[in-house]
Amino acid sequence: MDHAIVTCSVERHADAIRDILNEAIAHSTALYDYQPRSEQSMRAWFEAKRAGGYPVLGVEDHAGTLLGFGSYGSFRAWPAYKYTVEHSVYVHRDHRGRGLGELLMRELIASARRDDLHALIGGIDAANSASIALHQRLGFRHVGTLPQVGFKFGRWLDLAFYQLLLDTPRNPVDG
Repeated sequence: MDHAIVTCSVERHADAIRDILNEAIAHSTALYDYQPRSEQSMRAWFEAKRAGGYPVLGVEDHAGTLLGFGSYGSFRAWPAYKYTVEHSVYVHRDHRGRGLGELLMRELIASARRDDLHALIGGIDAANSASIALHQRLGFRHVGTLPQVGFKFGRWLDLAFYQLLLDTPRNPVDG
């Protein structure tokens, strides 16, 4: 195997994650964002993940170069959503189309099961056929599209939601 799954840290991976995100912001609709991420914003992002107990997983090559990463976080801030998370996966532009996104997605799904979560939600630009196909291969179902909720590169963007329901937790509780 030419790569390894790692738990990302701010010290080791923040710059590489920022580079991957900033390329996606500048050249794609994978992120509905206009401004590149700063070093300080990455520190805050990692701290929010740590505080929430959310994983930041990466895939590295044999030399320790980060090829892609994935994470999840709260879906909505209300307590009854505690078993639902929204995930994201990004692969460096030079390494797309090699199965790394699927590898990261499978790791996130396994992590969600270990965390006793029930639903993973992916918000995907409706024109991103590669990401949609990946989610469908992994058992995600299309559960809705919000038309024209984003505006980037001079056009309206539709946001499609894909959901995977897990068999966890075994004994969900209120409160």
